[in-house]
Amino acid sequence: MTRDEFDTFCAALPHATHVVQWGDASVWKLAGKVFAIGGWSASDDFAVTFKCSETSFAVLKDLPGLRPAPYLASRGLTWIQRTDAKTLSDGELADYLGRSYALVGASLPGKTRRELGINKD
Repeated sequence: MTRDEFDTFCAALPHATHVVQWGDASVWKLAGKVFAIGGWSASDDFAVTFKCSETSFAVLKDLPGLRPAPYLASRGLTWIQRTDAKTLSDGELADYLGRSYALVGASLPGKTRRELGINKD
């Protein structure tokens, strides 16, 4: 997934907002909460970082082309960084980005969810 493809996918999610920060990373947020980061890697490859469930984190963290996200995972957060497409295809990555968005949406306060029309499942 290229940076343009990443940005296009995230931009299509309702109420998603974009900011460039942290050394030219493409950061996507929902109600001010980060759900995806594009770039933000020492590698020349375009890396994508996303939030995931504890189960997904346990499965993904040791697979080729994936790793616990720098800074975030070291603080006990369940964030994964895809550094290349060895294991996780672009389609699968898009699925995880959608799940990350949903996880962040579900964690928002009730008032914010209601204002955005997001139901907590």
